[in-house]
Amino acid sequence: MGTPLTLLGIESSCDDTGAAVVRGTPGAAQVLSSEVQGQAELHAAFGGVVPEIAARAHAEQLDQVVARALDSAGVTLQDIDAIAVTAGPGLIGGVLSGVMCAKGLSVATGKPLVGVNHLAGHALTPRLTDGTAFPYLMLLVSGGHCQFLLVHGPEQFTRLGGTIDDAPGEAFDKAARLLALPQPGGPGVEACAHDGDAKRFRLPRPLLDRPGCDMSFSGLKTALLRERDGLLQDNALRATDRADLCAAFQQAVVDVLREKTARALDLYLAEAPATPTIAVAGGVAANTPIRNALTALCAERGVQFTAPPLALCTDNGAMIAYAGLERFAAGQRDDMTLSARPRWPLDKTAPALLGSGKKGAKA
Repeated sequence: MGTPLTLLGIESSCDDTGAAVVRGTPGAAQVLSSEVQGQAELHAAFGGVVPEIAARAHAEQLDQVVARALDSAGVTLQDIDAIAVTAGPGLIGGVLSGVMCAKGLSVATGKPLVGVNHLAGHALTPRLTDGTAFPYLMLLVSGGHCQFLLVHGPEQFTRLGGTIDDAPGEAFDKAARLLALPQPGGPGVEACAHDGDAKRFRLPRPLLDRPGCDMSFSGLKTALLRERDGLLQDNALRATDRADLCAAFQQAVVDVLREKTARALDLYLAEAPATPTIAVAGGVAANTPIRNALTALCAERGVQFTAPPLALCTDNGAMIAYAGLERFAAGQRDDMTLSARPRWPLDKTAPALLGSGKKGAKA
């Protein structure tokens, strides 16, 4: 098993400032503490995350959140073996805030620095929570990302497909804005959909008529907009109409994710894994109907299903600390040249889903 390692993890890629302490070995670790400072109130008036406001809030909160995580874990910086930090992808101002904080702590304490891909943090969470063995199939579904990954190792990922436009979390946020629901949109849409009739509106299931595991959610949002506009009375929606629209929208997302997951599962099972497992992670993994649909699919196919606790679905420092532990245990280190990266695909051999530019592939 090796000597247990204790890592501090720092996460600041979007609008949650996270810090956590994780101790253990690869595949057998525990979360000693996890502190998250959200920014919902700061962005509420803007209908979404404002990057500069987020970056400033991270810079103000990081030292406090790190101190709380250390205190809650009952450790000091001298007890830490290494400092892991999200180095990308994400909103560059926020990522840079976290990287600079981690560098400062590393220089001050002499502790090693480990840069972590934010997406790897999500993708390796089943290893932290359940000790899931490689290889497993991961559905990473969040506000900014959605992709199917074969996870072969801590830094070995094969992308089977992903969204070619909006991620599901982004689509939920846009749907919530269209229906005058609070942000973040996922919880609001799910709550409103609870009493709605999902069959009332015939919303599209994009790309189900095409082979492969790629997804699209932008057209679904547009279809929702058209249905909403046809129902407006004095520029307002009736409560029943809003609930039915939410239910129809959510069910369309569920249907797409279930079918595309079934296709990805076929590709994964072709590799004959010893213990077939599907894992789901990311903020949208907190959606109960999505979890239920994937759980049922796994039961039908005789495949294990795992999803992190809700607190570890959204961005947090624990997943970064654990991903850093995996890298650190394998002998990986970074130095003061570690840079913040707005783009950082996990599968570097796969063609870009969302295009690329001078800074590289977006996903």
